[in-house]
Amino acid sequence: MQNIKGPDDLQRNVLDEELCTGCGACTNLCPYIDMVKANAIIIEPCGLSKGRCYNFCPRSYIDVPSLDKSIFGSYREDIAIGSNIYVMKARAKDEEIRSAAQYGGVVSALIIHALQTGKIDAAVLATSSDGVNPKPTIARSKKEVLECVGSKYIVSPTVSKVLDAIKGEMGKIGVVCTPCQMTAIRKMQDSPFETGEEKISLGIGLFCTWCFSPDTYEYIRSLVGSANILKTDIPPPPANIFVIQTDERRVEVPLDEIRKFIMPSCAVCFDMTNEFSDISVGTVEGEEDWNTVIVRTRNGERFLKSAKEAAIIETKPLEKEKFNHLCEASLNRKKRALKEIDGRKITYLTIRDEERSKIISWNGGI
Repeated sequence: MQNIKGPDDLQRNVLDEELCTGCGACTNLCPYIDMVKANAIIIEPCGLSKGRCYNFCPRSYIDVPSLDKSIFGSYREDIAIGSNIYVMKARAKDEEIRSAAQYGGVVSALIIHALQTGKIDAAVLATSSDGVNPKPTIARSKKEVLECVGSKYIVSPTVSKVLDAIKGEMGKIGVVCTPCQMTAIRKMQDSPFETGEEKISLGIGLFCTWCFSPDTYEYIRSLVGSANILKTDIPPPPANIFVIQTDERRVEVPLDEIRKFIMPSCAVCFDMTNEFSDISVGTVEGEEDWNTVIVRTRNGERFLKSAKEAAIIETKPLEKEKFNHLCEASLNRKKRALKEIDGRKITYLTIRDEERSKIISWNGGI
């Protein structure tokens, strides 16, 4: 763990460099920091030279070897998708969950199972009243979980609600979040600061290539007007489209037309498959009713085993070709991020030299 720094360093190294991910970790720690359009703003100096705002930020620094050791007990052997015990595909067995959820419904099924079995007492999720603009919420029942189904592509300050849950919930907490948000949570757990982070009992991570800024909402509304938006989706390659499904019609937008709304911080993101989670979940190439699932920790392995034994989910092996495509996509993400980091001389990411060399020199193929 590097030396702890403070808000001046957050301003200089993160905010001035447009690296804020909008995770919300710092804004719920300090009255001097607020969020404006998914970017943290330091309202006025607090005078501290050291602080949690810098320490928890997923773009202040990421010491990957240190976090790996803290979470997994040792450094990763798999440079493509990070530490993992096994990879498979899965889907919820509950038809109600599958019909409501996007793709295989695994995330919703696992969170509901965790609540019903006492693995967790509350879950921090993202919800949306209009199908587009997300906000973090706390769910404590199957009904509340199902109100949060569906992919949200606009950034949500989920970690701010995790901190609310730590303060306000009496029991154990589960979290569903993106890679940068999970990084903030793991840094919190690995921090010398006391935060109540021991309440976090389960971290389910979503695959993520990038998130859109809040300005995307107005753009989407300009395309569909006041129609009720049922869901949005970015289908796996080679579709290359952003889909808006309303109660009246389906709108397909070329991804190149909407890329301008991608958060600037996403350009330096090293993590597509949520490498610090207990369980990571994404899509399966060419299969809309299944999820790719990566089990990473022993905690995640035990919990997933209980879900399979209770017939909450069904699983199948992930085909080698699809696994290889997943690894290639992840390595491409890492290579682009390292080039951006090196080109901008940003020093937030610490990985082993051998790993960096392999990624930078990677030219395709697994």
